[in-house]
Amino acid sequence: MMATTHYRAPRGIDNVFNRAVRRLADSGVNLAGAQTLTVAGRRTGEPQRVPVNVLRTDSGEYLVSPRGNTQWVRNARVADTVELRRGRRRSVVALTEVDPALRPPIIRQYLRSWGWEVGRFLPEGMGTAASDAEIAAHASQIPVFAVTPAR
Repeated sequence: MMATTHYRAPRGIDNVFNRAVRRLADSGVNLAGAQTLTVAGRRTGEPQRVPVNVLRTDSGEYLVSPRGNTQWVRNARVADTVELRRGRRRSVVALTEVDPALRPPIIRQYLRSWGWEVGRFLPEGMGTAASDAEIAAHASQIPVFAVTPAR
């Protein structure tokens, strides 16, 4: 996979919001589809937990990182499995990174669902109403993973 250089670190209110959303998801509250992703840290092995939105489409389920090359993305690239959780429902799944050439329709659908929430984290020069050409031009900067049951 092509490495991405885009990264928007969470700041101040983002950290507070992420903790609140993660706690709600852990409690079983469905806040705009949020779930908690738990992935082992690539260096420490310690579990890292972050709220994510799982996109469900006709072709499968996906995780998209509009912030770019985040810690969870780097950890997921080396992990065999991760856990998705909302309330008591937990799933151990495998994540497979999607080729940048195949990402645009997934990114488009993700933005339709959560653009209001994640628009400010997109790569420079891309907005939530981006054209197909703009999405394709930035697709390598927005990691996308297919979610499949773990073996």
